[in-house]
Amino acid sequence: MKILVTSATSAAAHKLKGSLPNDEVVLGDFNELPAFMQMLKLPNPATDTYAHEMLTLCLDNGFEAVYLLNPQEAAVLLLSEQLFKEYNIDIINGSLNV
Repeated sequence: MKILVTSATSAAAHKLKGSLPNDEVVLGDFNELPAFMQMLKLPNPATDTYAHEMLTLCLDNGFEAVYLLNPQEAAVLLLSEQLFKEYNIDIINGSLNV
């Protein structure tokens, strides 16, 4: 299973990544990331099209689950959970898993 964990620059994201089974886990963040970090640049949750941009990103990259560690991201995407489920993508409030 391919999993996306948001808030890549946080210690919580790395802790969660380490606690997940040996699935393919990718870290991503909407904040600026140094190029050497090899993490996925995510859309900004403050935009009106955030949910659709994230859905497109998930479909393009084959993610089957998204762990949301940022409250702003969670507030938006948890409202769109049904849309993601239609594409077999699980939206998970990752702060509950850390």
